[in-house]
Amino acid sequence: MCRITIDGIGFDAPEGWTVLEAARFLGIDIPTICFHEGLSPGGGCRLCVVEIGNGDDTKLVSSCTYPVEEGLVIRTATERVIVARKMILELLIAQCPTSKTLQDLAAKMALKQVRFTAKFDHCILCGLCVRMCEEQMMASAIGFVNRGKELKITTPFDKNSEVCRKCGACMYICPACTLRCEGPAPQEILCGRCENALQPTCLESYHNFTCWMGLRGECGTCASEKLEGKKED
Repeated sequence: MCRITIDGIGFDAPEGWTVLEAARFLGIDIPTICFHEGLSPGGGCRLCVVEIGNGDDTKLVSSCTYPVEEGLVIRTATERVIVARKMILELLIAQCPTSKTLQDLAAKMALKQVRFTAKFDHCILCGLCVRMCEEQMMASAIGFVNRGKELKITTPFDKNSEVCRKCGACMYICPACTLRCEGPAPQEILCGRCENALQPTCLESYHNFTCWMGLRGECGTCASEKLEGKKED
């Protein structure tokens, strides 16, 4: 067992667990895209970043691939973490604005704008379909080819694969295949119609979501108490 601290909670985590597993065991929500419990961790989208370390000696790591270790101090919702996640989500939505999965995450994270030109691609290169085909379907009919901006997922030599069984598992797990309400040609890059009206106030006051009275950072109780305390003073 490893003694770790997550958002101020001391916890004995089994060796071999990742930070994401430990956080979810405690009921702490960390957004993910390329992670799926039935597949090996990919760590490609980086949406699950958390901040580890103390003081000025901290860094951002992907929680789905980072293993727990003795004395590890983890903060899952600092200002630095939230800014990084929103930037990553902006880039993903600019890649594929038609994904309902991404739009729902944007609403949940109160993302207000996308500052990048939309490409309207049909793939965000999360790799879920590749791992699903290889690890669950035992086919390995698709994979990554090329590098950099030429990177894509396809069959060998872009030809029909003889091992593909047309099972549809790749489409089932693909976040880009979940079409948003407006269809394939939305007027706006960011939907925002399902946006949560409860805005996180803890982050602005404490540079960290610290509220445990419901959804993390959304009730505003701690910030309200702080403001009332200032009025009384």
